[in-house]
Amino acid sequence: MTSQAFEEISPADFFYRNRDIAGFTNPSRAIFASIRELVENSLDAAEIAMVPPDIYVRVTYSDGDPDSNVYKLRVEDNGSGITSRHIPSAFGQALFGSKYKLKQSRGTFGLGGTMAVLYGQITTHKPAYIVSSTGSTKVYKYRIMIDIQRNKPIILERKVLINKEQWHGTIVEFSLEGDYFRAMPKILEYLKQTAVVNPYANVAFIDPKGRFYKFTRVTTMMPSPPKETLPHPYGVDVETVKRLIQMTSHRNMLDFMRTHFHRISEKIAHSFLEFTGIAQTKNPKKLGPQEIVKLVQMMKRYEEFRPPSATCLSPLGEELLKAGILKELKPEFTAVCQRRPATYAGHPFIVETAIAYGGDIPRKGDFILYRFANRIPLLYDEASDVTFRVVKTMNWRRYKVSQDMPIAVLVHICSTKIPYKTVGKEFIADRPEVKREILNGIREVARKLQRFLSKREHVEREKRRLSVFSKYLPKIARFSTKLAGKETEPNIERLLESVNTVGGKEKNI
Repeated sequence: MTSQAFEEISPADFFYRNRDIAGFTNPSRAIFASIRELVENSLDAAEIAMVPPDIYVRVTYSDGDPDSNVYKLRVEDNGSGITSRHIPSAFGQALFGSKYKLKQSRGTFGLGGTMAVLYGQITTHKPAYIVSSTGSTKVYKYRIMIDIQRNKPIILERKVLINKEQWHGTIVEFSLEGDYFRAMPKILEYLKQTAVVNPYANVAFIDPKGRFYKFTRVTTMMPSPPKETLPHPYGVDVETVKRLIQMTSHRNMLDFMRTHFHRISEKIAHSFLEFTGIAQTKNPKKLGPQEIVKLVQMMKRYEEFRPPSATCLSPLGEELLKAGILKELKPEFTAVCQRRPATYAGHPFIVETAIAYGGDIPRKGDFILYRFANRIPLLYDEASDVTFRVVKTMNWRRYKVSQDMPIAVLVHICSTKIPYKTVGKEFIADRPEVKREILNGIREVARKLQRFLSKREHVEREKRRLSVFSKYLPKIARFSTKLAGKETEPNIERLLESVNTVGGKEKNI
């Protein structure tokens, strides 16, 4: 009988073996994912520093050979920068990052930048070049590689320079195998949609052929940054509660509930503990395993907890969303809506919707759908997304809308926990609470479009009516003058003006 061998692998080794689940499925998808992850890190860093983002992205041939499939990717930003001791781990250690706190952020797994560097290393065996400063007197430069089996950064070179200009930000440059020209449409569409949902950002992009693309900000106003929050009782499980008990310094359940959970006052904590049958004075560290399980189960059943606050969220807002749409899509009409905060499984979320009509929006025989999550454009797997299903099942005829009209529908979801279906963060699961808010948001902007189209139809009818009058009134006036035996025809202009005035009053009504 043969013995079975067991082994342990590091997180970096796991993603090296299973890079498909992180979105690095092929060379074209990999170069797109690398650009996306680094741009999103740059946007987050600028928003942390509360400065309008200036992001520079450049893709060149790694060895100057246009026939090569190896590219050099460089991304620069003016964000908050990274402290020297964290730079190697931030880009050389999988699942190391600053995005594991309970608040809205673009990243979810602390994996994006590291995964891009990891992919570059396993396809080219070249180190990554990192430069960063927090605005202090020093700039730090590193050349690193990743020890995949140990999930540790390997520092090949470290330099410290004087920061005379007080520059702050991060520069990342590395080589990777890719298929840029197959990925080019997605990359340009991603940058365009990023400009829509981040109208306060400047994004410059240079491709391997030296073509320059610029997405210019139209405002310096930025959304308020999200605040870190505590877990809500409806959103915790047994493991979370066990960790809270291990870290707490409180010696009674009343203070434990008030301190470690979101929106629990002394009155609610007192009522809840009576509901569970657990003494208020009991030390939480003395709860047995079954008591912890019972505590979590009772949290799910208790109906008096207040819903989570939305202070941990940072929605774009109607004004900024409209500014981004007008800048990039240039429609004839646009309507935006920000729904009130809602919750699913104890996680707060806000849905923002918009609809754009006419102008530069093309007629594609179907609606153009733009999907965003925490200000990230979602470009792949559209048919699997809950938003796509909502749009497809709506009765658009009641809103005077047909499929062949030049219409774009935009949906943005922001939450502390976006219900993605995959690690690649490409489409959102069909949560009933989220689906309901998306549906109601789209209905609201669709009603505004319906009113616009109805008014435009009325104006068109008035124009046709006036064209009939202007065509036949001169002939009627001429024949009437002859029949009356007079020489002077009546003043047609005054008649047309009176008809136009009546039509204008009707139009305003």
